[in-house]
Amino acid sequence: MDKSVFVKHRSEIEKLMMESSLLVVFSKPKIDVKKDVDRNYYYLSGNFEYNNIVLLCKHKQQYKEIIFIEPYDEVKAKWVGAPHSKEEIQKESGIQDVRYIDEFDSVVKTYLRDLTKVYLDFKDEKDSYSKEMLLAKSFKEMYPHLVIYNAESLFKTARTIKHPLEIEQIKKAIGITKLGIEAILKNMKESYEYQLESYFDQAIKYHGATGYAFPTIAASGKNACCLHYMDNEDFAKNGDLILFDLGCSYNMYCSDISRTFPVNGKFTSRQKQIYSIVLEGQEFVMKHIKPGITTKELNQILVEFYAKKLKEIGLIQKDQEVMKYYYHGVSHHIGLDCHDLCEYTPLRPNSIISCEPGLYIAEEGIGIRIEDDILVTEDGCVNLSQDILKTIDEIEKFMEERK
Repeated sequence: MDKSVFVKHRSEIEKLMMESSLLVVFSKPKIDVKKDVDRNYYYLSGNFEYNNIVLLCKHKQQYKEIIFIEPYDEVKAKWVGAPHSKEEIQKESGIQDVRYIDEFDSVVKTYLRDLTKVYLDFKDEKDSYSKEMLLAKSFKEMYPHLVIYNAESLFKTARTIKHPLEIEQIKKAIGITKLGIEAILKNMKESYEYQLESYFDQAIKYHGATGYAFPTIAASGKNACCLHYMDNEDFAKNGDLILFDLGCSYNMYCSDISRTFPVNGKFTSRQKQIYSIVLEGQEFVMKHIKPGITTKELNQILVEFYAKKLKEIGLIQKDQEVMKYYYHGVSHHIGLDCHDLCEYTPLRPNSIISCEPGLYIAEEGIGIRIEDDILVTEDGCVNLSQDILKTIDEIEKFMEERK
């Protein structure tokens, strides 16, 4: 992405920092996953390098930005590739002050003489051996006056609103996910769940996904009534529905889509009835998505809708019985993480959220979830994944014409 995105990100974080404060964010050690670094590090730097550190300082209304990187190592270069040069890091991040990692300690000590606050990006404050916890301990020993804060609050606020170029990355991930879903449908037949999942895997890699947003759920029959079923090892039979909850990442930005399909290409009358209620519920909720409403309020809107519809078909007698068949929330934020680090306050323009109603009737072996990725606009919302086939007619027609 263009470095202007990350310049903007750092500016937003710096505005949120308290006066006389320092923020330190680590990348993470290299792992065997393509383009996968610490999310907050990437948010600030736009850089996929490992073992680096971003430092931001706010003092006397002046801002200082430094990124510390690993120097070139000939042996490492032969085994895992050379790290980016100072010039490459400057081009990617827009941070002009690039130094080598061995300068970090001396630079930090210079700043801490005049500062009173430090933000560290704790991921788990119970992990006493994390880089952040060890650094906090060291800081407090050298400078007892320092107050240590968890930087999570800064990133929660900043990451809630997406830059236009971030939205484009998410749309790219959604487009690749669409191709993956169509690959599944082109090959849909009685199969093991993992076999159907494999068509998605191949397609998203072929079309340029840089990773998975989360482990794929491919849950047929009664398995779909388990929200986080991930065994994907049962046999999907004719007459079954199969629920897919899946997504990919593109430059670490995620899609999160759920669709439910008939294995044999045709819904039964009962499956149509329940599917239609879920789809109508999703459309009803989306009409209410706009700035100022909360995800909790959206969920209550769906519950009230279900209470009416499920009583009409005789599935329940009392409103409170809805929770027997619907037992999760209808929405979460999406971004660098599938369940993104965000503030769950009233929605604001340029947030991206899921809309994912479901119904799970275990006694009938029917589990249905329909999920799309929604951009909140100034006066409503836009369904970013509206091109992924979803209606009963669209699904049955596609599966009929694939032959």
